[in-house]
Amino acid sequence: MSRGIEWGRLRQLIEEVVESQGYELVDVEFKGMGKSSLLRVFIDRPAGISHRDCELVSEQVGTVLDVEDLIPFSYTLEVSSPGLDRKLVKESDYTRFEGKLARIQTRIPLNQQKVFRGRLLGLQDGKVRLELRTGSTLDIPLDVIDEARLEIDWAAEMSRPERE
Repeated sequence: MSRGIEWGRLRQLIEEVVESQGYELVDVEFKGMGKSSLLRVFIDRPAGISHRDCELVSEQVGTVLDVEDLIPFSYTLEVSSPGLDRKLVKESDYTRFEGKLARIQTRIPLNQQKVFRGRLLGLQDGKVRLELRTGSTLDIPLDVIDEARLEIDWAAEMSRPERE
């Protein structure tokens, strides 16, 4: 990463802090320049993320980053849940969310297209298996995936019993 930031060290430090608090680091983004710089940290855990979880991690990460001084200018730190349409970043995400709907965008066209929607069938031999809406299965090599995200399964959500 440019702007005088050791990106690898910064990400490693954030991951250590997040995991020491019992959370999973999903992703880290850095956007903007100067006073409008924004460092976003996305965290998760099986039980979900609350506002208090975000506060706790923000305090911990902020303190460590202030001490380590890895970002040589002012920025805003934002810690949040990855949301319902969370990014699939790690190889293990494709297994963890097997059976869920996903949208995968590739860097290069596969079968004359770059965007695929379907149900995750896991990961085999470095390829994400996706059951397309047509019922066919597509194997997408991990190294050609530009971005992958979960999609909300509205049919499943609508059929769930209401919570009290």
